[in-house]
Amino acid sequence: MITPLALNQKYTDKETAIWASKYFALDIGRNSQSPFAIFSGQKEHDDKDILGIQEYNEENYKARLAVNEVADKFSIGRTSLERRFKKATSSSVVEYIQRVKIEAAKKQLEKGRKTINEVMYDIGYSEINAFRNLFKQISGMTPIEYRNKYNL
Repeated sequence: MITPLALNQKYTDKETAIWASKYFALDIGRNSQSPFAIFSGQKEHDDKDILGIQEYNEENYKARLAVNEVADKFSIGRTSLERRFKKATSSSVVEYIQRVKIEAAKKQLEKGRKTINEVMYDIGYSEINAFRNLFKQISGMTPIEYRNKYNL
C-alpha cells in the first residue's frame, strides 16, 4: 500500500512531502502538536534592526552566538535589544537563536544521513544532553524519534 506521504513525494519532492506531512498531520493522542510545527521566523513586525538581527542569526546559526556579542555587533545595548526583540517577536533573543538552531537540525535530520552528533556539531552545540533536551523541548521528540519519523 502506498502511503499519502510516499505518493506526495513521488509527484513532488522529499522536502515538500515532509512539509505537507507536518502541515496536515494531527495526532489526536498527543498533548502537543510541536513535532509538526514549522518555525517561520516571527518576522511580521516593523523593527528593521530586529529584522537584521533575525537574519544575522539565521545566516550564522552554526556559530555560538551570545546575546552580548549580537548586541555589540548591532550597536544596541543588551537590555534594549532584549526588550525590543521580545516586543517584536514575542521571544527572547536566546529562545530565537535556539529555535533557529533546532529548525536547522530538523532539516538536516530530514534530509541527510548525518549522525545526531554530526548534526549537533553542525549547529553549534557540543554537549549531546543539552542538544537532546533542547530538541525535545522545542519539537516534542528526541532527535532520533524525529529522524525516524521524517527521514524517508
